[in-house]
Amino acid sequence: MPVKRDDSTSSRASAKFAGDTDSFLQYCELERGLSKNTLVNYRSDLDQAADFLAQRGVADWRAVTGAQAAEWTHSLGEGRYTVTSLARKLTALRGLARHLVREKIRDDDFTALLDAPKLTRRMPGTLSTDEVARLIGAVTGGDARALRDRAILELFYSSGLRVSELAGLTLQQVDLENGFLRVFGKGSKERVVPVGGRALDALAAYISAGRPQFVKPSITGSQLFLNKHGKALSRVALWMFVKDYAKRAGITKKVKPHALRHSFATHLLTGGADLRAIQEMLGHASISTTQIYTAVEPRRLVDHHEKFHPRNRG
Repeated sequence: MPVKRDDSTSSRASAKFAGDTDSFLQYCELERGLSKNTLVNYRSDLDQAADFLAQRGVADWRAVTGAQAAEWTHSLGEGRYTVTSLARKLTALRGLARHLVREKIRDDDFTALLDAPKLTRRMPGTLSTDEVARLIGAVTGGDARALRDRAILELFYSSGLRVSELAGLTLQQVDLENGFLRVFGKGSKERVVPVGGRALDALAAYISAGRPQFVKPSITGSQLFLNKHGKALSRVALWMFVKDYAKRAGITKKVKPHALRHSFATHLLTGGADLRAIQEMLGHASISTTQIYTAVEPRRLVDHHEKFHPRNRG
């Protein structure tokens, strides 16, 4: 079932809108397969809109006008929201409005004339191949922790996984013999991701000699990467883990787990990989999301031209 409303924090105002909100979120979970995090965010966004509208005398979602919806979206510009957050809030409201029309609860889409905020897409931060080598090389030794950490960094770079996907990996998802992973990404969509030779070697060493050292029989399940307590490593732990090894490697730029995902895609594209293949490996629903990487390599070439061409030197 969809994420439940927290009655301790929900206002009486948003409760008037609750039935239709719950119906929409149930549709998002069961029909569209949206993730729990997305459902939580949509719940918060719609409760926020409902509170705003109720304070202006609107009875429920069935009574909202386009002008009232526009008034709420306009008010958001006065808050400290990122463009991405604003776009998500509008997506949630539009999705709800269309759901009401689809279910014949309303005859009109009250969001039809709302303007979407213009998204300014940032260039992804990447590491050079030398920086990746230094990052992985910062793992030293052959004890269980070193085997685990080396396998994590090799796998991050070799597969381009999201940090949540890597944290959620189980032994059953790893096929060492055939060299791939079965990954469940956003919306629980399954995809097959190839794993390179060095990452496979590191994984095999960890699974055979490292992971058994972390196993606690009464606690451990089938999770692949474990902490010292025998539980799966969390996303936060992986975040701190990558930052720590970047510092050890002497990399001064900010390095997050996603930087290895971006580096994976950029280096594949630089090497001549097909954009559609990269899209499939990354698990992007749209090729337009993957196309951002096509701008990374030209920018690097421009930087090199400006730095090394004799007519560009001062």
